Amino acid sequence: MKVLFSGGGTLGPVTPLLAIWDVIRDAHPEATALWVGTKHGPEKELVEKKDILFFTIPSGKLRRYLSPLNIIDAFKIMGAFFAALNLLINERPDVCISAGGFTSVPVHWAAWWLGIPTWIHQQDVVVGLSNKLMARSAKQITTALEDSVSQFQKKKTLWLGNPIRKEILSGSKELAIKQFNLDALLPLVFITGGGTGSLRVNQLVVEAVQHLKGFAQVIHLTGKDRPQELVQRAVKYVDYYQIFPFFTDEMKDVYAAADIIISRGGFGTITEIAALGKPAILIPKLGHQEHNVSYLSKANAAIIVNENTADGNFLSKKIRELLEHKKEREELGKRMQALLPKAEEEKILEVFERIVSLAT
Repeated sequence: MKVLFSGGGTLGPVTPLLAIWDVIRDAHPEATALWVGTKHGPEKELVEKKDILFFTIPSGKLRRYLSPLNIIDAFKIMGAFFAALNLLINERPDVCISAGGFTSVPVHWAAWWLGIPTWIHQQDVVVGLSNKLMARSAKQITTALEDSVSQFQKKKTLWLGNPIRKEILSGSKELAIKQFNLDALLPLVFITGGGTGSLRVNQLVVEAVQHLKGFAQVIHLTGKDRPQELVQRAVKYVDYYQIFPFFTDEMKDVYAAADIIISRGGFGTITEIAALGKPAILIPKLGHQEHNVSYLSKANAAIIVNENTADGNFLSKKIRELLEHKKEREELGKRMQALLPKAEEEKILEVFERIVSLAT
């Protein structure tokens, strides 16, 4: 049995698929997997750690607005379709699975052309263009949110919850304390701007961190694709602040040790935070992330910071207020966990087995 996953550019469409692979591999040890991702995205390192073969194909960006680049990218997408077709003919996967991303569209179109069943998973509150384009030919659609089911064809859509990587739930606070030389008595604030990082989040953190002395220690994932000079200067003067461009295996332990997690509004990270029951401060970027965090804000399940109106003083104030109120932290974590239940392994496997049966 062979499974093809696709998606990348950011880790948003990647982490739930890795969680699905965990479930498939446990049930079918003989199964193999391959992944079609982006050339310069952060996903390759995580994917290859799972012993999954990694491929890239040419791709074009899908835009909803008028641009002369759409003409160029139309040819790129056509080339990507034929590249995907060639890859699928050579590899002959039994099923193709995606959680969105423009890289997946030509792969799933090619799979449809070859009669290979496809499964797409919808995470965000608002359906992205890539999933809209793949939904028509998909044999199965699953959603992270119950409300999202109504946005797709009812007979082939199922509310699943969001799959969570097993290792994320097995972190050790003690290992993090030892590995990062943390003070066991001082709260830890963990900050991530997503797989590619965020320049604006980095700026806000550098402004905020100087006001956290005595309140917290900070671990900050700055992103591989972002300039490091700004955060490196801050590290020289603040000894309770550590920076790293990217985590793989270390992520689970830092998650476990964190008292507060600060993140963008990507659904993959949000649901991992929810699964751990951690309190979150979210700084969404414009677009679909605003809808994601609005959904949480209405349920009072996270603290939301506007990147355009906030500064470092405001962010540090929010951090300190949350650190001073343990009960509020616990309630935020519980509300988010209740609002975003993780997908059950039995359901994931049931969906997979049903799709595989269509390929035989």
